[in-house]
Amino acid sequence: MPSDHPTLARLAEAAGGSVVGDGGVTIRDVTHDSRLAGPGVLFVAVRGLSVDGHRYVPDAVSAGAAAVCVETDPPSRVPAIVVPDTRMALGPLAAEAHGHPSERLALIGVTGTNGKTTVTHLIEAMARRAGTPVAVAGTVGARIAGRPLAMAHTTPEASDFQRLLAEMVHAGVEVAAVEVSSHAMALGRVQATRFRVVAFTNLSQDHLDFHGTMEDYYRAKARLFAADFAERAVIWADDPSGLRLAGEVGIPVTTVGASSGDVRITDPELRFGGSSFTLVTADGSVRMQIPLAGWINIANAAIAAVCAATVGIDWDSIAAGAAAAPAVPGRFEIVETSRDCTIVVDYAHTPDGITAMVTAARGLAPGREVIVVVGAGGDRDRAKRRSMGAAAAQADVAVLTSDNPRSEDPESILDEVEAGASGGGAVVIRQPDRRLAIRAALDRAGAGDVVLVLGKGHEQGQQFSDRTVAFDDRLVAREEAEGVAS
Repeated sequence: MPSDHPTLARLAEAAGGSVVGDGGVTIRDVTHDSRLAGPGVLFVAVRGLSVDGHRYVPDAVSAGAAAVCVETDPPSRVPAIVVPDTRMALGPLAAEAHGHPSERLALIGVTGTNGKTTVTHLIEAMARRAGTPVAVAGTVGARIAGRPLAMAHTTPEASDFQRLLAEMVHAGVEVAAVEVSSHAMALGRVQATRFRVVAFTNLSQDHLDFHGTMEDYYRAKARLFAADFAERAVIWADDPSGLRLAGEVGIPVTTVGASSGDVRITDPELRFGGSSFTLVTADGSVRMQIPLAGWINIANAAIAAVCAATVGIDWDSIAAGAAAAPAVPGRFEIVETSRDCTIVVDYAHTPDGITAMVTAARGLAPGREVIVVVGAGGDRDRAKRRSMGAAAAQADVAVLTSDNPRSEDPESILDEVEAGASGGGAVVIRQPDRRLAIRAALDRAGAGDVVLVLGKGHEQGQQFSDRTVAFDDRLVAREEAEGVAS
């Protein structure tokens, strides 16, 4: 094994733990998955929400793990690190094992309820235009210098995250933009990571099944904006939580907004084919064009631009990269068909996200009917379902349907969403079959009308209690619009 791999004793010091057994054994990788254990690998027994990794210590040892990290009862067959909290130790252990890769990148972390994916993809386009080797990682997967990778979580578990960053470094990446979820902060997935800049997009009701309250949700995201994680911050100041955050953080902040901010948006022009606006900075003004519709994407582009400039990308490349950025999968994605209505697929799955989409559609197609297809996911934040229904009822027609029901009864979920939509002024259509719901929306749409298919965005499957079936809103909408569906 190469001599530059750290010893177990060095990893223990990094994680604040103590060594039992031979601290001189060298470690080349760290994992929380016993199936990936083997020679040279440290297995960390993480206590999960439903499964305790300590149960799998014998499996990891049998697989040849060089050592294990536990909270209690270290095994006698291999060396061990003992720590008070294995979950919080996972990141520091992995970062040490991989040589602290975040410190060798201009790493940009983006958090917020909505917009993370779009912001990171725009940063990628800006860096690529500048000729800077770049990587991106988040909800729709990862790309390292253009090479795609699948990911299970918006922000991977700490051991996988540090390995991913190390792979970026190995590939010659200089700038990386990654989404940082509130779950990631609460579960320690970015512990021991250093960000050159962190960005905040907005905060609205989501994930309260996990966080409990909006204050706890805010606090989870706010933790990222601390000196032990980041050097600088970029914050959207037109969001009340962003304005609050800008006043609380202890690192240098650049605020961005239309009504307030160090960097201001002026002269916006919106259309379905794209948008343009001027960014007024301390160093002058830059006219920006993006192939994305809606005010929310102007905000996302402005945040991305300031992040890119903060890590040294020149403004000419920022503007040219934004103008040439490819469509972000499932984010205000227009489905091209022969129909004379406009069909848009978007990942919006929060009350504020739905409201923003309806508002954008009304602004882009004044006087035309706005038709929304939306549902709420099962086994997730139930408290937002009525509000989602009320947001959908801001459209002219709200077609309520299933999202990913998971283990819940789809009709019961619809009852809650429909209760919020009732009395909202929209025509409400209830259709639990998602394909038939899209068909009903298209049957209603006339020339110039806008059909918004919301909630699943880039997803290509629909999850039920006993199965996952292939379902891509973009494909289904195109099939139904063209009358080619089986």
